[in-house]
Amino acid sequence: MTSELLKTKCCVVGGGPAGMMLGYLLARAGVDVTVIEKHKDFFRDFRGDTVHPSTLELLYELGLLDEFLKLPHQQLTSVGGVVGDFAFQAANFRHVPAHCKFVALMPQWDFLNFLSERAKTFPSFQLRMQHEATGLTYEQGRVSGVEVQTTEGGAQIRADLVIGCDGRHSTTRRAAQLEVLEFGVPIDVLWFRIGRSTGDPEQLLGNINYGKALILINRGDYFQAGLIVPKGSFEEIRRKGLDAFRTGILQNAPFLDGRVQALDDWEQIKLLSVQINRLRQWSRPGLLCIGDAAHAMSPAGGVGINLAIQDAVATANLLARPLREGRVTEALLGHVQHRREFPTRVTQAIQANAHKGFEQVFRNPGPLKAPWQLKVAVRVPGVQRLVARVVGVGVRPEHIQGARRRPGLNTCCAKAVAACAGIAAAVAVFSASCRRARLN
Repeated sequence: MTSELLKTKCCVVGGGPAGMMLGYLLARAGVDVTVIEKHKDFFRDFRGDTVHPSTLELLYELGLLDEFLKLPHQQLTSVGGVVGDFAFQAANFRHVPAHCKFVALMPQWDFLNFLSERAKTFPSFQLRMQHEATGLTYEQGRVSGVEVQTTEGGAQIRADLVIGCDGRHSTTRRAAQLEVLEFGVPIDVLWFRIGRSTGDPEQLLGNINYGKALILINRGDYFQAGLIVPKGSFEEIRRKGLDAFRTGILQNAPFLDGRVQALDDWEQIKLLSVQINRLRQWSRPGLLCIGDAAHAMSPAGGVGINLAIQDAVATANLLARPLREGRVTEALLGHVQHRREFPTRVTQAIQANAHKGFEQVFRNPGPLKAPWQLKVAVRVPGVQRLVARVVGVGVRPEHIQGARRRPGLNTCCAKAVAACAGIAAAVAVFSASCRRARLN
């Protein structure tokens, strides 16, 4: 039998980046907020480890940046890759209009622990670990709370507003029967760890050759590696065996010879089934979904976390006062979607175009020769700054309400659209380049 556990103004379902940032901001604004997380801690491997300049800017606005940067992390001021025999730089973050002109690479659990510890300093904040949302409760057709499963059995959290931040497999959106618009994705990613040596190249965008794309993210003494493969091909890869898997890695990154042998069990390799989707409607009376629960992103560019955090900031800015005053309306929930859907659509369109380039890579299992179009495109003046701005700052960056802002960060929509159009054009050149290489 389910018993009432507690009452709260706002119940945030999911303790990921969107949920923890939203919980912090609402508590900071004096809202009685409870964040529930189904796991006992935040330690999960192969989650997004990138903290973008716009997120670091939010921490600056909150007065938390100096403290945050004391945590162990790596600073990525530029990213590049290798296509065939051609090494290039794709983005240069040294000129982004933000206090931190780099992407911070940090295990996500450190980021979440940092936010949760600061949130706990506010008396109106509660974090309930090992509280798994199993459904929603309703009163007079309106969502009135969350049914949860805890270590002690079933319980219920009553709330004026439930906000789903529970990821791409969201229980809240499923329970509310919100319609999901799916967009086909031709890739999956196989994540694994591999040893790193001093002097190894920084190639976050990857090594593209022999029908594969290998991403290497510097995590200090090891790489968080991702092998981009055709959608649904993991079982076939497993059938071919670990020897073939290791050989394929060495084809793209010969400098890893002597380290790939440590991959001796398929349990070390985790499949991320890549999705791009979004809800047609992000809310119901009493319920709002944001972050991956509202729009699952591809890992391309590592921007999914950034968008989720921007969603949280916009939500807090728009709803904190109405929550305190007990006057959250359907129109206000719709306003959150109206503000955040545009950057979501633009970013997903760029990612979908990037995937087309990978489709061409998969069709050429032999050595890839980088065509001249790609070499010209990456040397066009301003391209690297443009890519860095779109990846590092994003479309319509949000700010903490009332905080001082760095001039220039709040890029107007016209500039954002122009930047994204430039990225889309660059992606189109890359796709065309891959097709030309295949034909030659």
